[in-house]
Amino acid sequence: MPTALAPATGSIFDAPREFAAVDIGSNSVRLVLYRLEGRAVWTVFNEKVLAGLGRDLASTGRLSEDGAELALTALKRFAAVIDGVKPARTFVAATAAVREAADGQTFCERVAAETGLVIRVLSGEEEARYAALGVIAGMPGARGVAADLGGASLELVGIEDGRVGRGVTLPLGPFSLANDGPFDVGKLRETIATRLKPAGEYKADTLYAVGGAWRTLAQVHMGHARYPLHIVHQYVMEADEARDIARLVARSSRASLERWKGLSKKRAETLPHAALVLEGLIDRLGLKRIVLSAWGVREGLLYEALDEEAVAADPLLAGCTALGARQGISPGLPGALFGWIDPIIEALPRAFDSGRDRTLADAACRLADLGARLHPDHRIELAFDQVLRAPIPGQTHAERAYLATAVNARYGGGAATPEPDTVTRLLNEDQRTAARALGLAIRLACDLSGRAPQLLVNAHVAVKDGVLVLSASDGYADVLLGEQTRRRGKALAEAMGLKLDIRNGA
Repeated sequence: MPTALAPATGSIFDAPREFAAVDIGSNSVRLVLYRLEGRAVWTVFNEKVLAGLGRDLASTGRLSEDGAELALTALKRFAAVIDGVKPARTFVAATAAVREAADGQTFCERVAAETGLVIRVLSGEEEARYAALGVIAGMPGARGVAADLGGASLELVGIEDGRVGRGVTLPLGPFSLANDGPFDVGKLRETIATRLKPAGEYKADTLYAVGGAWRTLAQVHMGHARYPLHIVHQYVMEADEARDIARLVARSSRASLERWKGLSKKRAETLPHAALVLEGLIDRLGLKRIVLSAWGVREGLLYEALDEEAVAADPLLAGCTALGARQGISPGLPGALFGWIDPIIEALPRAFDSGRDRTLADAACRLADLGARLHPDHRIELAFDQVLRAPIPGQTHAERAYLATAVNARYGGGAATPEPDTVTRLLNEDQRTAARALGLAIRLACDLSGRAPQLLVNAHVAVKDGVLVLSASDGYADVLLGEQTRRRGKALAEAMGLKLDIRNGA
């Protein structure tokens, strides 16, 4: 039967393996199955039940009886799935509701007896820490404060350069704020402000928001902003925008919220509370922006189990490697491509912050054969869509568009790309120019060499005085510098605003 978190023995990343995480929260009970390929993490199964375990906690100090029955039914199913899949490791964790309820231990014992699942009840400090580790796992460069809002509590913890600070748990979940009277915005604001007083030490520019209620709030904002990319992870709301959408939700009646597309009745009940907590955090912490994290406690547990080599890896590069490798790409090709186009990378206009352009170029090279097994009549749009919407963390939405634009050019797509409105919304002109040139450079390198690293090493590229220079080693000019190379070189030179010079000697 599935077991609780246990120490790792040896390397757990010698081959792709499936891990299971069961998260017993105050509002939802969820099972997620992950497939790990080193640092690359793929979600292969995800099921939740909004059991509402903590619904009665504020008034009775006990778990909701109905919620406990719903949760137990879900956990029996989850145990059966885990038993059938037989993952390499299983994590079972419970948070605030089970931790604080007088009958929490009794519930855990009943679950163990009836399902075989051994629950690890996280302390408030542990819950905050794992939420922060989940944020770091998905965004290694995160700097600010991680905020995990569950049904019963809010966890805050500072994060910077991969380090996790001290965490705090506050009674600010929707169930902790519920009362028997009518929903009173003014009174709730006062209560939230009072309960947020201990959060003063967590002042930061950026808040990394974890939790289903805030993901829903972000989706509401996306709809109002007509945002073209429906991916919550690393979605950014400026503080003023977040405050506006929070106030809109807070003053909407439950009946009107239930009519909003994609909003369930149970989520409509708790969303106004979550909106007011976010508003309170913006004011209390002096926030400038809110970044959504789809990764939280479950992924934090997973991240803690990684070995040092996996932790050190870039999740974007790891994800692109795993995605590209499925097409049977030569293991040596991405590195050969990256080295070959280095002079072109240096000549491109800067698209992102220092050093990031090279990481994105490296990622694009790892995706060079992504379309190899796609139908040639639809390869461009399919490859573009795969990259734009790939479930790979560690990249902003603008960087997604950048990589998708590069892959579009790599396969011969036009400057408009299959989604011109999306790309124009997410990238400025210099970024679009650089992304297209990057893709054309990869296309040139792949086509002149037939994607063979041993041939590519005999071709050379340089950018000098406004000229793109292509040359070949002695004896290789006829093999490498033919008509197709000229066409590919011309397209790249034009995209970079350069002249083309093809020379027979190196």
